[in-house]
Amino acid sequence: MRVGGKNLHMEALVGLRSDSAPAFRFWLLTLIVLVLVMVTVGGATRLTGSGLSITEWKPVLGAIPPLSAQDWAREFALYKASPQYQLLNSGMSLGEFQFIYWWEWGHRQLGRFIGLVMLAGFLWFWLSGAIRGALAAATFGLGLLLGLQGTIGWIMVASGLKPGMIAVAPVKLTLHLTFACLFFIGLIVMAVRAGAFGASRAATHGLRIAAWAMVAAILAQIALGGLVAGSRSGLTYNTWPLMDGALVPTAAKLFVMTPFWENFVDNPTLVQFNHRLGAYLLLAFALWHAVAARGTAHARSAWHLFALVLAQGVLGIVTLLLVVPLWAGLAHQAMAMLVLGYGVMHAARSV
Repeated sequence: MRVGGKNLHMEALVGLRSDSAPAFRFWLLTLIVLVLVMVTVGGATRLTGSGLSITEWKPVLGAIPPLSAQDWAREFALYKASPQYQLLNSGMSLGEFQFIYWWEWGHRQLGRFIGLVMLAGFLWFWLSGAIRGALAAATFGLGLLLGLQGTIGWIMVASGLKPGMIAVAPVKLTLHLTFACLFFIGLIVMAVRAGAFGASRAATHGLRIAAWAMVAAILAQIALGGLVAGSRSGLTYNTWPLMDGALVPTAAKLFVMTPFWENFVDNPTLVQFNHRLGAYLLLAFALWHAVAARGTAHARSAWHLFALVLAQGVLGIVTLLLVVPLWAGLAHQAMAMLVLGYGVMHAARSV
């Protein structure tokens, strides 16, 4: 599309050498797919109770798994000293430990691989002069965000190794997921600017604001879902549309903890209710946005976004009613990332 005699993509590609654009787009798309896989594997790690099976953080040497019976005995001994084993998994066999160990090791290994792809790609494009100026700085910033995400991951695991804990702290799990989403958002925005998802289209100021507000609302709902996962709230009140026999649980069940704010992160009743309420509000917002976008170049993508939000809501209800089986929990988490990704693409293409 041309505005004022200037191609919108050429404006967006300032700092990217034209002959390197295809490779740059491919690199970004590869990272986007890897993050989708990473979040899904992270969900499996959580749902299988594997996240605390590796009690040490070794960013480099930790890439080498146990290779001998002695190595396995050492890792198992470290896990046996953890509160999760003593309070929840006492008597676990070595084979059972190996099952959860491989899930967590695979999750960490995939994180290392993403880091290597990010670093290698950045260095190649920067040293070859393919990216420069603000684009190089933004790409470097994404790399720092990825590094911070890995650090938060260890802080999250460390929270579950404290005395009396059998799982990671819900807030830290939510932070881990949220920062993964922020990295994901940054990748998609950069990919859109590089022309990976078709031409950008002109939109009114109001429509652009609404599209980005949708992204913020989707991210907030994912964060609420992280709290549900961290507090295991999805394993309670497995009915819909009623919750504990009512649309709105009593205040006596919503606010039982002190201090007051702890109810929002640790009280399964309020945590699940907030996630339900967030889903209703997000669906209403997506419908309003689609109606408001009618007659514009973004109408179709706005309706597609509404359809994705609706499908995700239905999947969430199914997951709840089935008491979160592994396949449904993973599908719900992966679908959330697809909704977020499409929402970001929709917003970033509105210029």
